Amino acid sequence: MARYTTDVLIIGTGPAGSATAALLSSYGVENMAINRYRWLANTPRAHITNQRCMEVLRDLGPEVEAEAYLHGTHQDLMGENVFCESLAGEEIGRMKSWGKHPLSRAEHQLASPCHMIDLPQTFMEPILFGTACRRGTQARMSTEYLSHEQDAEGVTTTCRDRLSDEVFQIRSRYLVGADGGNSLVAEHAGLPLEGQMGVGGSMNILFRADLSRYVAHRPSVLYWVMQPGADVGGIGMGLVRMVRPWNEWLIVWGYDINEPAPEVDEAFATGVARQLVGDPTLEIELLSANTWTVNNMYATHMQKDRVFIMGDAAHRHPPSNGLGSNTSIQDGFNLAWKLAAVLKGQAGPGLLDSYSAERAPIAKQIVTRANQSIGEFGPIFEALGMTGGTDHDKIRASMDARCDATPAAEKQRAAIRDAIAFKKYEFDAHGVEMNQRYRSGAIETDGQIEPAFEMDAELHYQPTTWPGARLPHVWVFENDSGDRVSTLDLAGHGRFAIFTGIGGEGWEAAATEVGPEFGLDIAVHVIGPRRRIVDHTGDWARASEITDSGCVLVRPDHHVAWRAETMTESPAADLRRVLTSILAR
Repeated sequence: MARYTTDVLIIGTGPAGSATAALLSSYGVENMAINRYRWLANTPRAHITNQRCMEVLRDLGPEVEAEAYLHGTHQDLMGENVFCESLAGEEIGRMKSWGKHPLSRAEHQLASPCHMIDLPQTFMEPILFGTACRRGTQARMSTEYLSHEQDAEGVTTTCRDRLSDEVFQIRSRYLVGADGGNSLVAEHAGLPLEGQMGVGGSMNILFRADLSRYVAHRPSVLYWVMQPGADVGGIGMGLVRMVRPWNEWLIVWGYDINEPAPEVDEAFATGVARQLVGDPTLEIELLSANTWTVNNMYATHMQKDRVFIMGDAAHRHPPSNGLGSNTSIQDGFNLAWKLAAVLKGQAGPGLLDSYSAERAPIAKQIVTRANQSIGEFGPIFEALGMTGGTDHDKIRASMDARCDATPAAEKQRAAIRDAIAFKKYEFDAHGVEMNQRYRSGAIETDGQIEPAFEMDAELHYQPTTWPGARLPHVWVFENDSGDRVSTLDLAGHGRFAIFTGIGGEGWEAAATEVGPEFGLDIAVHVIGPRRRIVDHTGDWARASEITDSGCVLVRPDHHVAWRAETMTESPAADLRRVLTSILAR
């Protein structure tokens, strides 16, 4: 007999698991989260925190969003992405990244009420985990997942207390595997994975040293060091990453995956730091060192009946593009409201089938993009002449040649500029971060054709209310106070929401009639002059893609579930039809 029972058991308290726990507790769903370690992340692995991720934290509450901004490095200190021979040496070039370029910044500001930050995982996890526990999550540390068995009514999970070595069982209605890139939950559930693990070897060297004299005038998260003999995955490059400005750093250094992982002691770490910083007398305080592998694998299906996987368990990829924790937290945002709806009797179990249908394509997209970004360093190496193997003299001569007053050198300089600028597909891919459009049974398009992307879909976010897309953010205004409020703030928070205008009051009556039939409290916003919410700038009218009497129905995760361009003959019947369909009733 199981010792503990809960509605949802979450294996893992990383960004995916802790976000899911926090959301479920916010929705009033009983859940338990276990972690095989004694505490949370002990290294600042994930760090880039994009706008869509910040929107999830904002949905959890202003205090959660504010805590993230308090501990995160501001966007203005993230973006001078530097390519150099060493931090103290010659700079080869740089690009404005992470929304730092004025044109990109404008797109960021138009896209979201949130701005991106650099928030190391050592800060992100406690924020999410603390929110979960404060709101009701039962947490157990030093508790190891061993196996699970599911039946028609639920899942029995066998665990081991790593302090007492006692084995016990937890009974839950659903099981969520957020247990990382070597997920046992995914393995035991037999979920299909495509790709390859261990395609490259890397090590992290975490240290403290005041490097402000080298970087404060060109603030960035990433400093790419390109020098003959630098042995990072055989590509002649090292990475010095800012963890906290400007005295805590993480060096990423490669090793041959076909050889044993190296032993990293203080002398080795100091030597690497001195080489990449370019200061032969640099003294560092070594905090930790660990090795890891570059992976290229994703789950083609993310659920098996009552068992789900998310985060690194489902998408295993290098840190390129900074997509890891962002996508993991969004997995939780997608699944949590669906579990809550089913457990509360608002939806049928079929709603849960939409989780894999919606998130597995995202897993494939980001794994593909992250690995492709590694390959896109190639043109930089070619332009610098760094493809000369181990002939360091030849490489140095090729790099020096760019300084000559010759047609060939001018051509080389242009090639270097173009190659660095092309890295915007890794360091400023706003569309990759924001353009997710879902297709599943939890979306009802009524045959409406998806709008084509008019710009590069990886670089530029293109808002639409087409069902499946994220609700566009625009600022509207509260009539009484005059305060501005994002359309995203009017949605979410565990509720469905309807957006309409003057002449659309029939949708409000429909929500009042139909909502209780499903156990739903549907928020309705009639936007227009002399209404509670007004659109002084006209931005909502332009973004909504409906007439004033139309309707945009938004799910708790901010994605549009359905829309009607104009008032229909029977709004209550249409709303009932759509909710019956998307909630699998």
